[in-house]
Amino acid sequence: MAEEFIASSTDPAYDAKVLMISVAARMAGMHPQTLRQYDRLGLVQPGRAAGGGRRYSVRDVVLLREVQRLSQDDGVNLAGIKRIIGLEQLLGELQQRVAQLEAELTAAARRVAELEAISAFPRRDLVPTSRTSTALVVWRPRRSGRD
Repeated sequence: MAEEFIASSTDPAYDAKVLMISVAARMAGMHPQTLRQYDRLGLVQPGRAAGGGRRYSVRDVVLLREVQRLSQDDGVNLAGIKRIIGLEQLLGELQQRVAQLEAELTAAARRVAELEAISAFPRRDLVPTSRTSTALVVWRPRRSGRD
């Protein structure tokens, strides 16, 4: 059942902190005491029930499995795992920010194009132009009527 949720991280239930520690531990393949230790170390941040008990989400279970994999398979210590998790979270936030800025840039470029299309005299100083003029302008001062 958890595998279905794990595969669909876009599901709102993925982040719901509803799993008791015993259920989350079983899903992650760990002892509940290990989850308590990871909470104290800041590797995972469970929610709290009204009585103070820890509540985990499916996202937390996925994170716990990743902690276990890094520790057992790759030999990374808990301090290294905490750093890896923090950097991965930062990377995700930065990727979201880049996507947001790209969307804003696209919208701004679209707006500039719209404004240039409706203007009777488009401003050439906004867009570089390769046309150079070879016209010669002759200027003569006006004569005053007293001459």
